[in-house]
Amino acid sequence: MPTMADVARSAGVSVATVSHVLNGTRPVLPTTRQAVLDAVDELGYTPNTLARSLVTSRTRSLGLAVSAISNPYFTEILQGVEAAALEHGYSLLIADPHDDPGHERKVVQLLHERRVDGVIVAPSAQPAELLAYLGRHDVPTVLLDRVVDTAAPRFDQVCAESGTPTSLLVTHLAELGHRRIGLVAGRPGLSTTDERISGYRDGLTAAGLPHDGTLVVHGDSASAGAERATAALLSLAEPPTALVTANNTMTLGALRVLRERGLAVPGDIALCCFDDFPWADLFSPRLTAIAQPGREIGARAFQVLLERRADPDRPARTVRLPCAFVHRTSCGCPEEAGTPEKAGTPEKAGTPEKAGTPEKAGTSGTIPLERNRS
Repeated sequence: MPTMADVARSAGVSVATVSHVLNGTRPVLPTTRQAVLDAVDELGYTPNTLARSLVTSRTRSLGLAVSAISNPYFTEILQGVEAAALEHGYSLLIADPHDDPGHERKVVQLLHERRVDGVIVAPSAQPAELLAYLGRHDVPTVLLDRVVDTAAPRFDQVCAESGTPTSLLVTHLAELGHRRIGLVAGRPGLSTTDERISGYRDGLTAAGLPHDGTLVVHGDSASAGAERATAALLSLAEPPTALVTANNTMTLGALRVLRERGLAVPGDIALCCFDDFPWADLFSPRLTAIAQPGREIGARAFQVLLERRADPDRPARTVRLPCAFVHRTSCGCPEEAGTPEKAGTPEKAGTPEKAGTPEKAGTSGTIPLERNRS
């Protein structure tokens, strides 16, 4: 295989100049740069990344550990990370922690042993072992989607806003006349679950509705769990007239139970869901949903990781990205009413800024809303 020395001889320059051109480490005259690139193309030279990593102690590879990669939401995050990594010349090693505390520590350790330059991880509900390993080995890390220690984070974190969008779904259903609104919540211990339950309660408060603990049932962030949770809610002496499901897979489980019970949406029971997905618009009725910016979350997580590597000593920060309220018809609104609304929360070093809850669906509280046609 041709070497860097072969490229240098062909271009009539030094090996150091070839290195500067290929690595961007020092400005080179345009004519010289072009001569080097022409020689690279003519000889078919390919940089030896393994040899380079031995010199620089960098592999230009990153580890990504997320569970349920087949979930459309996490697939979009993966695509966002991969596109940003490719643009900056990084490769991606992917692992599935299966939302298991012990397994996630093992897979992240394996990624670390492969000498990745950093890791992006969606932590489990009990991430203590994982976080201890990352801290002990000083691994550049960004936590994804689910956050920990939000008051004083130890690691950089990138996620979507969860509380305010959930509140918006509840207040919207309340404005349509619903007084008993059930929540199919996610797996206990996950920050997304806690924040969406909190948002649900904030929505009830904003609508002047009482809190009823029997109307919140955990679906464990899975379709089968959502089936059990939905069945439990429908079996109450006074069942809910509307449901909010807290992620896309639980939405499918809830819909399955409603169909088995012969209940029409929204005629018999209204439905709103957290997480939009490609076929949500194909259901009849079309699903009113909160859409998370998966690709943007992935791309931002990669950027934050690069910034951490460039400045290892800066304070950790939590970046929250806005979601969109995609207003369709499963909530009971007519077809022509459908418009999405975007709610934004600014990022803040150290502690994320808490966004206010809108007083009414479709209007802004302390957050800006931006309307677009569905």
